[in-house]
Amino acid sequence: MTFPPSTQWPVYSGQLGFSLNERSTTFTLWAPTASSVTLRLFETGNNSEPFKTRDLKPLRDGAWRTSILQRLDGVYYDFLVTFADGKVNRTSDPWGVASGVNGERSLVIDEDRVAPAGWHKDKSPEFVRHATVVWETHVEDFSSNANGGFKPEHRGQYLAFTDSHTTLDSDSNFPTGIDYLKKLGVTHVQLMPIYDFATVDEVAISSARKDGKSVDSLYNWGYDPHAYNVPEGAYSSNPYDGTARIRECKAMIGALHKNGMRVVMDVVYNHMFEAASNAFESVAPGYFCRRKDDGGFANGSGCGNEMASDHPMFRRFMIESILHWARCYHVDGFRFDLMGLTDAQTLNMIRAELDKLDGGKDILMYGEPWGADAAAVGDDCPMGDKAGRDFLDSRIGWFSDESRDTIKGNVMDHRDRGYVNSNEFWTADPVRNAFNGWRGMPCAGKSVGQIVQYVSAHDDLTLWDKLCISMRDNASSCDFDASDPNSVADIFSANILSAGIILCSAGMPFMLGGEEFGRTKHGCDNSYNRGVAMNQLDWSRAKRFQPLVDWYSALIKLRAKNADFYDAQHTRLNASDNSILAEQIGSDLIVCANPMKDARATVDLPESCASRKKWRCVLDSSEYFDRWIGSASGSRASMLCDDNGDQRAVHIPPRTFVVLSNKRA
Repeated sequence: MTFPPSTQWPVYSGQLGFSLNERSTTFTLWAPTASSVTLRLFETGNNSEPFKTRDLKPLRDGAWRTSILQRLDGVYYDFLVTFADGKVNRTSDPWGVASGVNGERSLVIDEDRVAPAGWHKDKSPEFVRHATVVWETHVEDFSSNANGGFKPEHRGQYLAFTDSHTTLDSDSNFPTGIDYLKKLGVTHVQLMPIYDFATVDEVAISSARKDGKSVDSLYNWGYDPHAYNVPEGAYSSNPYDGTARIRECKAMIGALHKNGMRVVMDVVYNHMFEAASNAFESVAPGYFCRRKDDGGFANGSGCGNEMASDHPMFRRFMIESILHWARCYHVDGFRFDLMGLTDAQTLNMIRAELDKLDGGKDILMYGEPWGADAAAVGDDCPMGDKAGRDFLDSRIGWFSDESRDTIKGNVMDHRDRGYVNSNEFWTADPVRNAFNGWRGMPCAGKSVGQIVQYVSAHDDLTLWDKLCISMRDNASSCDFDASDPNSVADIFSANILSAGIILCSAGMPFMLGGEEFGRTKHGCDNSYNRGVAMNQLDWSRAKRFQPLVDWYSALIKLRAKNADFYDAQHTRLNASDNSILAEQIGSDLIVCANPMKDARATVDLPESCASRKKWRCVLDSSEYFDRWIGSASGSRASMLCDDNGDQRAVHIPPRTFVVLSNKRA
């Protein structure tokens, strides 16, 4: 079956979804090829018969509407959409903002009524561009670990983020949860999908929790959208109550804001879980998903379909959806999954609309500049992929896989090595470009802030696992678990070097939650449905890896104090070996990394300025390494002076990362 091109479909500009008034409720649906549309009203979100039905009337430009002279706050609804061939699609409201269990039915709500206490006072923390460090987590991963000190009834849910002063069960002096993040110093928490997704049965997880049974198998990352504008119910205390997920999601965001962290939402507008039966295709078959020439679903996402951001009505939806989360949930940033499947025009329009909001210019936008396959669009439609990056607004960023693979080796080859894991000879020049935010290179952005610098995210191996596999002939559980600190000392030092490069580089640093304590999934590179036990943050491991956590924290705090890390000019310094990363950043900072296993390195210092400021070491990774192995190695960076006592060079021990400053202490 073939469908008309999007240019032949009408475009409706009026309000869609429900409109709740003092004495009436209006429902509007865009279904231009339908022959009739029926609204059904329910008292519950599932397992009940409608208490009222009402036929919608054609309005204009493919829209249908009906008004009911009642304030239907708290009433569930769906639509029956009938087509000329007699087919009837039952569907929730694609423009809906609330729903019942498993998103089966949409819900009419008064946003103000369902807000948590004090929500009207919620305010995002101050945005400091150069200090931005993003830490990625999954709602369930964050608090499921029994050692984390979270309230048992909150584990794996939104409300765990509201638990204050949580500590490791075995050590009341080691903070977990929100207090841990505050101590770590990250500025933004990126949440993996919190919209309503299809791959966790909310009925099953609610029953399991109620009966005290394991929920380990009822787990998914959530890259399977069902309702874009509705929070996921599996993370709420009661998925049957459509208001609970809204109130508790907002409470989570409010708690992060209160504790000084802004919130980034992972959005997946590139595909939906169902192809033909998703809410959009149910009301307008052939329009919202891109199609191949034969009428079949295009599949640039690798998930069975791809959404048509270039079609006016889905473009409109995406813009309104992003604004919904920014306005109603106070979200501070958006990470676009498979951004390469969204056209550049739509992305730029979203950026422009966000900028109009109060504080909107501080809202982050970045994404993955690729798809699983090429998007089914014409050559005249630039996309948010690598080929289309020049078309993007200068404040839309992208993940730099160039940096990632240069530093630790290609993610597609688990054994491939990068700069920090014994391939420094071949990657020394690329790592300098990565550290400089690729400025002056073909993959540079219009602004260096567009470059998201990272070595690990939820996809692929964790950093620790990648280092274990690439640095061992046959990595064992002893390596993954780091059961003997000395036996994995080389892996630990590679992690230290990786963190130093990312957190001192030009651009915006990003990290997978737990990277800072050697998070492991024992070599699993795609744990999207592998259960809670594999994916949860191990707070006991965080304590064991305290030296590494402290290293990350020290780097984050140093970056916050020095804006030059973000975008200042880099000047390469002369070093005793080409593999040494030695860069002066601005006029006051020097960063040196020696990845060599056995050789010390010497880096010439820049000529003294007129004020003859002295360089001093403000960070030396050797201190943190010694704490890890439990003994003093005796290796420290040291200054070399000439006969007049003037500093001329610095010695860098093997496998060491050093930051020098000539600012006054």
